Amino acid sequence: MTTPTIELKPSAHPLSEAERNKILAAPGFGRHFTDHMVTIKWTEGRGWHDGQLVPYGPLSLDPATNVLHYAQEIFEGLKAYRQPDGSVAMFRPDANARRFQASARRLAMPELPVETFIEACDVLVQQDKGWVPAHGGEESLYLRPFMIATEVGLGVKPANEYLFVVIASPAGAYFAGGVKPVSIWLSENRVRAVPGGMGDAKTGGNYAASLLAQAEAAVHGCDQVAYLDAVEHKWVEELGGMNLYFVYEDAANGTRIVTPTLTGSLLAGVTRDSLLSVARDLGYASQEARVSIDQWRADTENGTLTEVFACGTAAVITPVGTVKSAGGEWTQSGGEPGKVTLKLREALLDIQRGVAEDTHGWMHRLG
Repeated sequence: MTTPTIELKPSAHPLSEAERNKILAAPGFGRHFTDHMVTIKWTEGRGWHDGQLVPYGPLSLDPATNVLHYAQEIFEGLKAYRQPDGSVAMFRPDANARRFQASARRLAMPELPVETFIEACDVLVQQDKGWVPAHGGEESLYLRPFMIATEVGLGVKPANEYLFVVIASPAGAYFAGGVKPVSIWLSENRVRAVPGGMGDAKTGGNYAASLLAQAEAAVHGCDQVAYLDAVEHKWVEELGGMNLYFVYEDAANGTRIVTPTLTGSLLAGVTRDSLLSVARDLGYASQEARVSIDQWRADTENGTLTEVFACGTAAVITPVGTVKSAGGEWTQSGGEPGKVTLKLREALLDIQRGVAEDTHGWMHRLG
C-alpha cells in the first residue's frame, strides 16, 4: 500500500490575522474554513499519489463524475484543540482513520492507510494552526476528511479513480443554545438504516435519508429525531447524527450508563466509544445493551432512568429533555441537564483541552 508524500503549496494570500480573529470570535459551526486543504489522489494500478497541501478552493468535476450519480462518498469528523501551553492536539485521529477504512470497505472504495490519514490532518493543522481557537471553553478546529469517486462515466461499478480531501473549520458550540436539553421526535414510520445496509458506514447517503424525518421533527417542535430498528420497530438505535446514552440510578446498583449495542445498522461513534471508558474512569458502570422504546418510557416514569444524552464529535454531549411521539410525550431529568451527563461532558472536554491527564493516550500532539 503506497504512502504518498504531501507536497506543500501554501497560499500566497492567506486571510489576515485581523480577519481571522474576527471569525474566531464567533465561528459558529461549519460556516468558515481555513486557508488550505489537503488532497491525495488514488488511481487503479497506481495507488495513492500526488498528495498536496493547496489553497482552499472549489473542486472541478465533470458532470458525469461517478460520485454525482452513484454516491460513492465517505467522510469523517474530528477535532483539534488548543492546549494550555499553546500547542495543538487532535482527539483520537487513529480511531477516525480506522473507521474511515471501514466505511471505504463497505462502499467498495480504496482504504487510505491510517498513517496517511493522520499525516494529512497533521499537515493541514500545522499549516493553519492560527485557526485553532484559544484554549478554554469547547471551541476547536473541526476537521472534515472525505473521499469521493472521481472516475468519469455512467457505468454502475466501483470507480477506478478517487480523491481524498481534508478541510478544516473553526467551531464553537454545535447547538447555539449551549448546554441545554434538546427535544427529540421519535420517528416510528421511518428508519435510518437496516441490517446489512450502510448504517455503520459514515457516508452522506445516511444523512440524506435522515433529512425528511428531521424536517418532521421540526414540525413537531423538536430539535432532533430518534430512530428505532428497522425489523421490530421497538429497539432504540440513534439520532440522525449522534449516538444515545441512558443513565440509570438505583440504590442497589448505583449509577450505570448504557448505550445501544452496535448491530451493524448503527454508526460506531468515536465519542460513544470514548465515553464507555470515561464513565468507568469516573466510577460508573458502563455497558452496551439493547434498549426498547417501551423500556425507555417505563424506566423514565418509574424513576430508574434518570438521564438521557446524545453524543458525537460535533456536539460532544447534549442532554435530552423532552421526547415526543405520535402516542404522547415525556420529560427527562425535569427538562434540565442531569448531573451525570454534565460530569461526563466536563471530564471528556478536560481530556481534549489538556487540563486532565490523558490516561488512554487519546490526544495526538502535533510535532
